[in-house]
Amino acid sequence: MAMLQPEIRLAPVVIPWVALLVVGTIMVGSAAVALGGGHLSKHMIFLAVAAVSSVVVFAIPPSLWNKLYLLGWVASVVIAVLVLVPGIGTEVNGAQRWIRLGGFSIQASEVAKFGLCVYMAGYLSRHHQKLSEDPRVLFVPLLMVGVVCALLVVEPDLGSAVVIVGASVAVLFLAGAKLRYFLLILLAGAGLLALLVWDEPYRMERLVAFLDPWSVAFGSGYQLTQALIGFGRGELFGLGLGEGVQKLYYLPEAHNDFIFSVVAEELGAVGAILLALLLTYLVFQLLKVSRANIARRAVFAGMAGYFTAFIIGIQFLVNLGVNTGVLPTKGLTLPFVSYGGNSLIVCCALLALVLRCSLDKEPQRG
Repeated sequence: MAMLQPEIRLAPVVIPWVALLVVGTIMVGSAAVALGGGHLSKHMIFLAVAAVSSVVVFAIPPSLWNKLYLLGWVASVVIAVLVLVPGIGTEVNGAQRWIRLGGFSIQASEVAKFGLCVYMAGYLSRHHQKLSEDPRVLFVPLLMVGVVCALLVVEPDLGSAVVIVGASVAVLFLAGAKLRYFLLILLAGAGLLALLVWDEPYRMERLVAFLDPWSVAFGSGYQLTQALIGFGRGELFGLGLGEGVQKLYYLPEAHNDFIFSVVAEELGAVGAILLALLLTYLVFQLLKVSRANIARRAVFAGMAGYFTAFIIGIQFLVNLGVNTGVLPTKGLTLPFVSYGGNSLIVCCALLALVLRCSLDKEPQRG
């Protein structure tokens, strides 16, 4: 008797995805109202590009993604190297993270998220059964991901590197890595992270601001204190959509990294919690779909789904922690909500990849 295949329902993924895009468009329009440059119009263009990118990714058969999985790693390395080359990479606020092409810019860390998703899914579809037996099978992807993340740290973009490493380690653990190796990786990662923070004065300043932002309210703690003021002003039900004050040049990056504070000020604790629950629901549905894909032996689809869920989930938690003062300030967007073309396009492309692989009826093992 043939085994019953688990039912995979994709509507619980698509519905919150679309809802987040709608909320993001509304909040970008509100948060950027005081800024010049037509940010809402640009955001709408980013949405259109994200839609086209999603269609392109969706049209490519999962078997081709799986076959060419190594190209995902190669593309991640190439873009991470190119962005560091003088004359190719563009420096903004002391960080060299972008390559400008006409009126658009490519962010190396965002390209790396998609490329490494394809690489990890392809690698694990071939080797996941050996993870618990052969330590070399575990350390190969860690080394490959580590090379890319080391290049990202040089830019510097420590926040994105932490998100990628966190997602990669979590996927390896779910794929079957032994707990003792997992704990060793966590200890080594924590030590390396502490060293990177200690080595850079500006990171130490952010850490001090995180511990006591009000003592440096007009210095390194300015962004966090202004964000916290936004939360306080919003109280339970908020000042009303469009009525926020912090976005009027008080809170830097109000339409980008700190858009969650704008949500809290204008829509209150209720609106902020509902938005957090919507993102949480999307992540849990991605995990559910990934588990179902593994059960039907579509390993590539399952691992791509897990990686996508952890990328979105960890980035969401870091952004939430930064906005509320639970974590030191890092330049990470709120997935699907913040202004920023690269993040929006890549997050949508990742979801399109997961949806396409989940619809495929053939096994996707290497």
